[in-house]
Order: sequence, then structure tokens, then C-alpha cells
Amino acid sequence: MTKPLAGIKVVDMTHVQAGPACTQMLGFFGADVIKIEMPGSGDVTRAWLRDIDGKDSLYFTMFNGNKRSLTLNTKTPEGREILEKLIKEADVLVENFAPGAMNRMGFSWERIHNELNPRLIMASVKGYAEGHANENYKVFENVAQCSGGAAATTGFWDGPPLVSGAALGDSNSGMHLCIGILAAMQQRHNTGKGQKVAVAMQDACLNLVRIKLRDQQRLELTGRLDEYPHGELGIPLGESTPRGGNAGGGGQPGWMLKCKGAHNGTDPDDYVYFTLQANAWHKICERIGKMEWIDDPEYNTFEARRDKQFKIFEYVESLLVDMDKHQATVWAAEFDIPCGPVNSMKELAYDPSLRKLKTIVEVDHPDRGGKYLTIGSPIKFSDADIEVTRSPLLGEHTDEILKELGYSDADINRIREAKAL
Repeated sequence: MTKPLAGIKVVDMTHVQAGPACTQMLGFFGADVIKIEMPGSGDVTRAWLRDIDGKDSLYFTMFNGNKRSLTLNTKTPEGREILEKLIKEADVLVENFAPGAMNRMGFSWERIHNELNPRLIMASVKGYAEGHANENYKVFENVAQCSGGAAATTGFWDGPPLVSGAALGDSNSGMHLCIGILAAMQQRHNTGKGQKVAVAMQDACLNLVRIKLRDQQRLELTGRLDEYPHGELGIPLGESTPRGGNAGGGGQPGWMLKCKGAHNGTDPDDYVYFTLQANAWHKICERIGKMEWIDDPEYNTFEARRDKQFKIFEYVESLLVDMDKHQATVWAAEFDIPCGPVNSMKELAYDPSLRKLKTIVEVDHPDRGGKYLTIGSPIKFSDADIEVTRSPLLGEHTDEILKELGYSDADINRIREAKAL
């Protein structure tokens, strides 16, 4: 099958996570992604959190599949010449250097667009947007979660702000950048011109807490947030969207309920998330054996249940004492009640459905001496088979790529002697 981005060439000048997550996704879709790395060291994550001494770390391997590696010292004239040639032939360049780094390297957007390749799309990830008061500040994953509103709205009302285990700052920003690149490619199809695409990590985080800005406005206009547990618990809401613990954010109350293993202390992840969906109230009452609540005016409307939610959740939880989370999920699903298990990373790693669907993929790696697990494309296509390939060794494709650019073996030896490779 033809890959969606077959024939698209991407110059990948990214490192760590946000940029590599973006370019790996483009690679999944069939683009030829050429990862440019410093000779001798490469992407810093090759050496971060190593599980095998002297080998590429899982941090690197899991964000750099479906790419080719070219070692290039762009501080040398020869290195800059090669980069120029790559840019002239490329469709997309992706970078996540500190602000101003590409300019200092001699590859400003203006020069690339006006002199080297007017069709090229130049995509960048930064901590803050250009023009923001903090645009020159360094931002990592958790800093982005804090600056983008995620941490302030995560956690419990009587505890500190919390960062999420999900990479809302890095990988999420990379996915936003990927969307921007694809949109710019479509616009180029219509206009023939490339453009600059930029994503700020703060903005990408804020986009995912959109409903919390919704709640901020509701709070200011009405002074109420009925789906939050504060009213029932007698806790003041304050002036800003509060931390709601495990309360549902979509307007349907929900909570984390203990199952058998959590009750008896044998499984710390044996929980389900149970939702009191308003239009499923009749079925919920049937399932939990409280038929009298169906027509009871103290229970049969969302407004009536507002001050009884924890009472209801406690009762449902009492019914799960002898069920594990998977049994409880089936038990609720039989009555079409939104409910799901808290899956641990170990369970997800060995989930047969995820393996079958190639969401979790085993990949052979010659230098690590075996296979490693990675996450494949979360996007599935009806007319494209997404193949997940291993991450490249440092400089593995240097000679191959240079020959594609027209360099001979003698040229490559000369450039290598100049310490440009």
C-alpha cells in the first residue's frame, strides 16, 4: 500500500521529545525523515536513562523510529553546505532549538524561504510563542504543564498542583506541530509556497485544558460549578477554576471507585472510573439495584443529585468489593454505563488487543541485542499499512544520504577528514 506521506522529505533537526515525537509521526505516515545529529554524541537522549550500558536508551528508541540518521557538524563550512543541499531538496524542516539558534547557524526563516527553498515548510516548537513576554525562557515538559494551566487544575482541592503522567508539554506539542505541518502542506498544494509553522508548548497545553477555561468563565458569570464536588463538601470554589480531584470535566459526574484488589491491598491499580451519566440514570438504578431512585425526586434529576454524589459513589463502590476492575467494567457495560478500568503500564504493555492492532509494537534492534516495545501509530488508515521501524544507530545512514545528494566516496572521505561528519 502507498503510505500517506510517501515522497515527502523531512529534515529533522530536533532533539529530546517534542520535536522527535512530531517527526516520528511523519515517519509513520511514510515521509523520509532524515535526523541530523552531532557527530560523536547525537541526540542527547541516546544517553539518557540508559537501561543497557553504552547502548541507545529507550528514551531515544521510542521517539526516533522510522528515521534515518545523518551525523553533521553544521559549524563547519562543509557541514553547512550539506545542510543547504538538504534544505533545497526537502519539503519540511523541523527544529526545536532555543529561540534564535537557527538564525545564528545562518539558516534564518527569511534566508531559507527567500534564497534556498520557497516551497519548504519550516516547523518549530518553542516553550512560549514568538512575541510572548516569556519567549526567551527555557521550557521543559512539566514547566509547560504549569504555564499552560494543566497543573493548576490537576489534583485535589486540599493538595498542591500536580503534573500529569501524560506528556502534555512535549509529545502533545509535537502532535500539534504535526497537524500544523500537514495543514501547511495542503496550503502549499494550493499556493505553491511554503510557510513557517510554530507551536508553543504553553499554547498546546492550554488547548487541552480548554474546558477549564470554559469553567473559569462559568465561575465568573454564575459563581457555580455544579459538577465539581465542592458544593457537596462545603468547600469554597474560590476565584479560579479549582482542582476537582477525579471529578468529571465534561458535565457528567464521575469518580474513581475501588475494586477488589484496591479494597484488600493486593493491587494498587484495581480501580474503575464510574460515570453518573444523566440520561443513563434509569439504567444505573437498575444495575445497582436502587429502583426506588428512578422516580424519587431526591435523586431523579442532576440538580437533585448534586449534594448526594459521594453517597451514590460510595454505594456503587460497596458493590465492587468482590469484583476486579475488568469484571466491574463488564458489569457496568451490560447496562451501557460509561465505566472503565485503570490500566497499569504493565497491563498495557502486554495487552493482546493493543498488540494485535499494532498500537503496542515489538521492534528488533541490532545494537541493543533484542527487541524493545514502542507505541505505534495511534491513527489507523483503511488504505495504508503503517510499518514501525527501529530507531537508527548514530550516523547509520550518513554515507547513503550523502550519495543521494550527489557526493562521491572521495567527497565523503574529504568531508569526514574536515570533521564535518
